[in-house]
Amino acid sequence: MKKTILLTIILIALISSSIFSQSKNNSIDTTTSMIWLTANLCGQLPMGKLAETFKGNFGAGTGFTYKTNANWTWSVNFSYMFGAKFKSDQVSFYKDLFGDIITPNGKVMDGYGMETDVYYEGHYWTVNGGLGKIIPLSKRWRNSGLWIHTNFGFFQHKININVPDPGSNPVPCYEGDYKKGYDRRSSGFAMSQFIGYLFIQKNRLLSFYAGVEIYEMWTKPDRSYVFTLGPTADMTADFSALFGLKIGWVIPLHEKKKVMTLYTD
Repeated sequence: MKKTILLTIILIALISSSIFSQSKNNSIDTTTSMIWLTANLCGQLPMGKLAETFKGNFGAGTGFTYKTNANWTWSVNFSYMFGAKFKSDQVSFYKDLFGDIITPNGKVMDGYGMETDVYYEGHYWTVNGGLGKIIPLSKRWRNSGLWIHTNFGFFQHKININVPDPGSNPVPCYEGDYKKGYDRRSSGFAMSQFIGYLFIQKNRLLSFYAGVEIYEMWTKPDRSYVFTLGPTADMTADFSALFGLKIGWVIPLHEKKKVMTLYTD
């Protein structure tokens, strides 16, 4: 929660700084068509099915965006989410996920018959594409403004099972194909909506965006068999969502025409 608050403060600071710089600038940045690369970071909280297993997570992503001179945007994106811890440390919670391989102490047995710690974390990834619109908030800064966009694509999530030293301390139940029977990997259709502020600086390299984003996804297990659930062929898709804050750096790659700068009295 503290990291989410910090991300919110950074978001507000970036937007305030850019608006202040625009108010001091005496030139007009005319709208142009552009292609840019993005690099972004986010913090998210789960809802729905994911929230039954995981706490909040972080994410990093990249993508390409084409902006028309009418301020419509077309994007293709990839994001990887990580750092989602289990919502509970109760032994019963672990047994629900992994069954009888969990000992009364909440651990698993290694190859030598001793209890050992295994680390679990939610990992997700998505690839998507979609359409957006930039609504200028200033007559002098036509490439910047409120950015609204929606994307559609594919989403996958799973439990990442990390045995600290499998070479010298193997855990047989989490080796090879056995691990696939426990990782709960699921995938399916997803869509997302973003609303925030996009700032395209006159020199372009100081451009960024920041705002709020929500993902909705409908996923089902894509392993044919899950040890604690059985066959998965007849299972229906479950609904999950991720709500979070996102900030990103806009890296210009191409602009169709030079920016015209007009000076006023």
